[in-house]
Amino acid sequence: MAKILICDDSAFMRMMLRRVLEENGHEIVGEAGDGKHAVQMFRQCKPELVTMDITMPKMDGIEAVKHIYSEDSSARIVMVTAIGQRSIITEAIAAGAADFIVKPFDPAQVIATISKVLKQNK
Repeated sequence: MAKILICDDSAFMRMMLRRVLEENGHEIVGEAGDGKHAVQMFRQCKPELVTMDITMPKMDGIEAVKHIYSEDSSARIVMVTAIGQRSIITEAIAAGAADFIVKPFDPAQVIATISKVLKQNK
């Protein structure tokens, strides 16, 4: 399947997402707990897809998306958002994100969204 970078400041959320993705055949090539680290890990790991939390320390997810997308406009990024943050999704999509998944995770929805984004041509 795909090589995926998980970016979330919550170790628990990273673990949950890792489990869902690995159980569905994806390889997790890295994890980041803040936006700056996410950008560094993207450069190092060259993932096929990134899951990016919006609210993170040092650099939020939207800024990290802008940095990644400016370096690689073919990057596939799926935003991770809490239910109350839907208004921010528009900004994230404008910055280059392809789609979003909502916390708490519904494994079927996560896999459906990831599969859809991986099939998109950039």
